[in-house]
Amino acid sequence: MMNVASIADRDQSQLVLIDMQTKLTSVMPQGIDAVIKNSAVLLQSAALLGVPSLHTEQYPKGLGPTLPELSHYLNGKNPVEKTAFSCCGEPTFLRQLSRDHSQVILLGMEAHICILQTALDLKAQGKTVFVVEDAVISRSPENKLNALNRLREAGVIITNTESLVFEWLAVAQGDAFKTISQLIR
Repeated sequence: MMNVASIADRDQSQLVLIDMQTKLTSVMPQGIDAVIKNSAVLLQSAALLGVPSLHTEQYPKGLGPTLPELSHYLNGKNPVEKTAFSCCGEPTFLRQLSRDHSQVILLGMEAHICILQTALDLKAQGKTVFVVEDAVISRSPENKLNALNRLREAGVIITNTESLVFEWLAVAQGDAFKTISQLIR
């Protein structure tokens, strides 16, 4: 039986887009287009359902800004700039992270570095952490697989875009359901 904390609750969730930057995406494998598409679905769904979100940029001076196709959905929010691999190593991130939301949903790159370290740090702080498997990537598929296995063993919930947004919706009715159903097609 699934633990209630294992289900994403939009009233308890916050979404974190990690380092989806122009120069980083150019070195990613073929799966990057799907990761961008799923990230866009998640960002739009979060906005539609009132799930707070924030995004980070790793050394933007060298790695560029957040992808324009995703920054479009961030409603003009400024990124949290960082040099630490774990987002938790940046005090601004910790200040912007909602204290009254127990669930943190992670997407972005790279799975085996910034996603992994952030997830483990958030878990250590008592958060319920979800990593969206089809919205994270690493340069090496083997490194992504290793990271997801490590995260599972550490008690992080590995999910996917559709499961997450339908958990947020909970019911198949209303305008939000219709809009999100169109997004995932």
